[in-house]
Amino acid sequence: MDSKITAEQLTSRMRNSALGSLARREHSCYELHQKLLNKFSDPQRADETLEWVRGLGYVDDQRFAGMFVRSAIAKGRGPERISRELQQRGVANSVIDEALRDNAPDWLNLAQEVLRRKFPSPAQDYKEKAKQMRFLQYRGFSMSHISELM
Repeated sequence: MDSKITAEQLTSRMRNSALGSLARREHSCYELHQKLLNKFSDPQRADETLEWVRGLGYVDDQRFAGMFVRSAIAKGRGPERISRELQQRGVANSVIDEALRDNAPDWLNLAQEVLRRKFPSPAQDYKEKAKQMRFLQYRGFSMSHISELM
């Protein structure tokens, strides 16, 4: 901590930074905590700031996960990729499962729609089919969805 800054000033700066980050976009608790640690290098105050914004209801992993799932579905991502990305953002598996369950479209129809946008005509040979399957796998669709679609 810089000797010119008082503890109260540092707390105020951390709170303002947290609020600024949350004003730009929704964050998971883990993401916000990491941002505070990277910017201020004070784990105790980062924890306190996170609890403060959590207490105000400004950060909530369940809300974040729901928003993230809806956004990812709109971008044509499958359940496996969505789950992986949320795990990377520090969201608990139980919260991820709930968000996927509450916001789940018909994954097979979504996979078909995503595939037809990228590849308007059906695969003509094995090489083309493999390419389409890799594309769907990259997008996060399960092998059961892919094989049923193919």
